[in-house]
Amino acid sequence: MESKKGYYSEKLSAHRLRRCYEIASPRVQRYLRAEIEYVMKKIQPGDNVLEPGCGYGRVLEFLCSKAHDVYGIDNSISSLKLAKETLRDISNCHLCLMDAVALGFRNDFFDSVLCIQNGISALGVDPHDFISEFVRVCRPGGTVMLSSYSDKFWPDRLNWFNRQIQEGLLGEIDFDKTGNGVIVCKDGFKATTVSPDDFLSLVSQLGLSADIVEVDNSSVFCEILVE
Repeated sequence: MESKKGYYSEKLSAHRLRRCYEIASPRVQRYLRAEIEYVMKKIQPGDNVLEPGCGYGRVLEFLCSKAHDVYGIDNSISSLKLAKETLRDISNCHLCLMDAVALGFRNDFFDSVLCIQNGISALGVDPHDFISEFVRVCRPGGTVMLSSYSDKFWPDRLNWFNRQIQEGLLGEIDFDKTGNGVIVCKDGFKATTVSPDDFLSLVSQLGLSADIVEVDNSSVFCEILVE
């Protein structure tokens, strides 16, 4: 099975990735807005913010409207090029080709690290590794925020995948392997879900603690206060 890192950097990047969001149903659009609105409430005007897996910059524009400086990293050159073009007039947006498990930032550099819209699955690497990195670069008193899908959103999520398949953006769903928060496509793509208990187990294994918040009956947020 092809790695998700390779899938997002090659098959589902830049304009193809943006198209996934353009064709989303009204309910999915509401979910996407609710996530952004939720994290925007957590950001202060003087903050330095990191968004790993920023893609073509869908969330960065909103973050830049409030934070002092925003850094978006991704492993897809084509997505970063589209983000650079789209956000070219925004001076406080900084884009970097970088691996989420080997961040090129010093310790305690950011006030917030935001990996939303199920980025914990999309990054396609051991979550212990990148959560440790996120915490390393986040200052004491800062927050690392991760999100995944609520179980209540499962039908809408499947509908969204089907729309992407109809557009030729993803392979056909393998329903024999799909269920319990996991969607598997016949072209090798696999999207997982992190439950509230999974989040708590992950952070506990790293000696951290977190708050779990459900937003809009669609997202589950794991909020780690860095000490």
